[in-house]
Amino acid sequence: MADIVQGNGQEFGRLRRIFFPLYVYELKKAIPMGFMFFCILFNYTCLRNIKDSLIVTGSGSDAEVIPFLKGSCVAPAAIVFILIYTKASNILTNEHLFYATLTPFILFFGCFAFFIYPNFDVLHFSPETIASWRKAAPECLKWPIAIIGNWSCSLFYILAEIWGSALLSLSFWQFANQITKTSEAKRMYAFFAFMAQMSVLLEGKVGEWCSDISRKVPAGVDAWGISLKYMMGIVVILGIAAMCTYRWIYRHVLTDKRFYDKPELPGNTGKNKKKIPLLQSFKIIFTSFYLGLIVALVVCYGISVNLVEGLWKKQLGMQYPNSNDYSTFMHQFTFYSGIASMTVLIIGGNVIRLCRWFTAAIATPVMLFLLGSSFFIFVLFREHLTAFLLSLSTTPLFCAVIFGALVVAISKAVKYALFDLTKEMAYIPLDEDMKVKGKAVVEVVGGRFGKAGGAWIQFLLLMFLPNADFFTLAPYTFTIFVVICALWMFSVKVLSRRVEAITTKSQQ
Repeated sequence: MADIVQGNGQEFGRLRRIFFPLYVYELKKAIPMGFMFFCILFNYTCLRNIKDSLIVTGSGSDAEVIPFLKGSCVAPAAIVFILIYTKASNILTNEHLFYATLTPFILFFGCFAFFIYPNFDVLHFSPETIASWRKAAPECLKWPIAIIGNWSCSLFYILAEIWGSALLSLSFWQFANQITKTSEAKRMYAFFAFMAQMSVLLEGKVGEWCSDISRKVPAGVDAWGISLKYMMGIVVILGIAAMCTYRWIYRHVLTDKRFYDKPELPGNTGKNKKKIPLLQSFKIIFTSFYLGLIVALVVCYGISVNLVEGLWKKQLGMQYPNSNDYSTFMHQFTFYSGIASMTVLIIGGNVIRLCRWFTAAIATPVMLFLLGSSFFIFVLFREHLTAFLLSLSTTPLFCAVIFGALVVAISKAVKYALFDLTKEMAYIPLDEDMKVKGKAVVEVVGGRFGKAGGAWIQFLLLMFLPNADFFTLAPYTFTIFVVICALWMFSVKVLSRRVEAITTKSQQ
């Protein structure tokens, strides 16, 4: 059925309503927004896979270093970032703020691959020095010393973590929320995410080829160094492409009255722009119960998924101790998780468009609770399955790696398809200042503290339980995981009443 009059509720045929509920003229806005999302998510996925490879398989390092990094380094760095970002938002236009946010990241990642890593021995302490420090220091300093010993990899990890919050959750979605109406978001947001998930498929295959290069180079050549140059080169190119696309949207989409009809461009700083002092901005943000509920969702997601991933990555590091092998697996995992995400997005986009906000928002905590609990139970009772698994020519470790990969892939698919989109829709009715500064606090500080919360839990347990690792912590982390999921579901219920009330009011 062809397009009929817009707005009568029957403008699309049945199949088009399910798979492509956009008008042809809207592609001028939807495709560049989706491509910008594509570039940012490709880089985030690539950086996420590499940062884990650098830390988990690094000299003198292990998966237990990750909680220390997230808790003691990433969270403080996120606070510093948000202070700078909030101050800059009073000075720069949205366009220049985006460029200023993205540029330092792509400069560092380019320098890491082409300068820092090739000179690793010169710029870092020797393994013997680090070993002597660890031998002389108390047990509680074992992992902090590993962070210092691999300082460039640790810095890479920190900036890769912040990239997800600063560019993906904050900059892109803040821009989308400013230029998209609630009625458009129900149709367009799933399309943006679907285009972006194509980058996950592409990154999985490109990353797998780059990581598997050790089979194609002569003996004695640093294959991992070559892999880094290829992948970071792509990160830099796509970072520049995202900035160019952002510029094109400002010049050709936001000047089209069909897409943006406000008198000023979003976040434009003119002479009459009201500049709210930094402390006053934070006071307004932290006293908003509405934003507080969104923070609760973000923090609960971060803690719960971090508890599951910590246990999974420990086993993954044991199964693949070589950096290239670990990275190859992660890129293969990325490809299949991309397929899962695109499949769930088709379903999730229609759930968001046809169902209540609560129905779409509650799906993520319920799914993660069911899958995560199954994974914890499997790991806790894996010894009872050893004989059976050996009879199938496999091992409990390998099965735990595959099972954990399935749990994380499906959980992230539901997160991208439903959690992210429903969370972004909750921002749309807010005023301009809350969209910029409130979202910055929620996504960067809330997101980082969510992951840091899970890291601190693991950090404290590792500190106070003698000779503990992620396996021995599993009973404790499982209990905490269940409690956090319950709090998450309760927060969704409370927030749903406010979202539906404020959306109804704004449409009157």
